[in-house]
Amino acid sequence: VQLQASGGGLVQAGGSLRLSCAASGRTFSRYAMGWFRQAPGKEREFVAAISRSGGSTSYVDSVKGRFTISRDNAGNTEYLQMNSLKPEDTAVYYCAASARGGLVFIEHGSYDYWGQGTLVTVSS
Repeated sequence: VQLQASGGGLVQAGGSLRLSCAASGRTFSRYAMGWFRQAPGKEREFVAAISRSGGSTSYVDSVKGRFTISRDNAGNTEYLQMNSLKPEDTAVYYCAASARGGLVFIEHGSYDYWGQGTLVTVSS
């Protein structure tokens, strides 16, 4: 599966952005999906994950209540709605797909396919 992330940009603190991840290739609904981010000088970290059906989700504590992950299996797209953005959310955001069984995955190594990343910059 090929993944194309989009929707990043520059936003003021407190603002919102919606990231999209368009998938092509194999059947999208076969994959659990996730979002990760990497800030300058830091390791890539888990942000959110969603199961193949969309019925289960998981978030890193720092984004709970502010970010919402969702998916449209008919449209082969994953989303990350980001509200109340903070400067510490500044990073390159990557979408990822896992072909493994199970529900949601928070480990980087559980994902088999990665998008190219989209930059989110939150100004104070």
